[in-house]
Amino acid sequence: MSKRIIIAGGGTGGHIFPALAIANALKKKEPDIEILFVGAEGKMEMEKVPEAGYRIEGIDIAGFNRSSLIKNIGLPYKLIRSFFRVRRIFQAFRPDAAIGVGGYSTFPVLRYAQAKGIPTFIHESNSFAGKSNILLGKKATRIFTASDRMEKFFPVNRLMHTGNPVRTQIVGNNISRAEGLAFFGLDANHTTVLITGGSLGAKSINEAIDAGIPLLKKNQIQLIWQTGKTFAAKAAEHAAESRLIWASQFIAKMEYAYAAADMVVSRSGSTLYELCAVKKPVIFVPYPHATEDHQTVNAQNLFNKQAALMIPDKEAKNKLVAALIDLAHNPAEQQLLKENIGRLAITDADEKIATEILKVIHG
Repeated sequence: MSKRIIIAGGGTGGHIFPALAIANALKKKEPDIEILFVGAEGKMEMEKVPEAGYRIEGIDIAGFNRSSLIKNIGLPYKLIRSFFRVRRIFQAFRPDAAIGVGGYSTFPVLRYAQAKGIPTFIHESNSFAGKSNILLGKKATRIFTASDRMEKFFPVNRLMHTGNPVRTQIVGNNISRAEGLAFFGLDANHTTVLITGGSLGAKSINEAIDAGIPLLKKNQIQLIWQTGKTFAAKAAEHAAESRLIWASQFIAKMEYAYAAADMVVSRSGSTLYELCAVKKPVIFVPYPHATEDHQTVNAQNLFNKQAALMIPDKEAKNKLVAALIDLAHNPAEQQLLKENIGRLAITDADEKIATEILKVIHG
């Protein structure tokens, strides 16, 4: 009889894409395995998971809002209601295991599974574990981590440093630079920079690029600009005015963007692991409000190894574009960054995780 696994989590591409990579690796190793995703209603997993060919159930759940305490009034009610919904999902699907990848739905799903004695697995993609995962980790069967030195958060005997799962179309990307540029309608004779603030966009990066467009144009630097929803309209105006700019709120085919890009500007969440795999010179602008400021820790780690450049979020508006132009005019530094970031790539994390999960559930 085929095994059944629930994968819970989402909210951002940084949680969703590793989850899909794990699901694909499980399917590759055991084609008859049944996989059901559980996500938060209204979040991007409800769209991205079905697009990838998997079934997803939504639960009405939200996280604690630190900026507006009044918005937390309904949180206990939502949490209780989500547990009832999770119970119904488990009764119908009868999973052999549950995997949590981070995001609002992870806690109620894994907590319920642990209460029922069902094996639970956590993938922690951050260098600082969140409170929910620390709590869940006390009873988890295995905890897979993207970063090393995570013993301060989790029981060491159940900890595995696997790296972060990277989408197979990015790891195995054989698209040429010319094909990538053609996909975006850009010129092969110009330096091309991919600007990405993650799937939801990054305000400081967007504002810095917006202010620096005259300078970027003057230096013949062209952009593939992933803006997120809130900045999409303004960026579209720039794109309409200049053949050097391609802009959209979301890039579905990131493998083409990575192939086309000579350099990258990015946040330093889980996109960092993709950038190691594709070996691109990158300027990180860490999101300063991430849990325990883990994005700064991530970026600093690469900066210390001469594998990336880093600009603090509050300095992005004044320094980012100048740093970009300097790097564009310094091929030797680009090459050094490419070589050093490439050495940090872990490209088989999904297989390691899938192998361990299957070993446990098959006893």
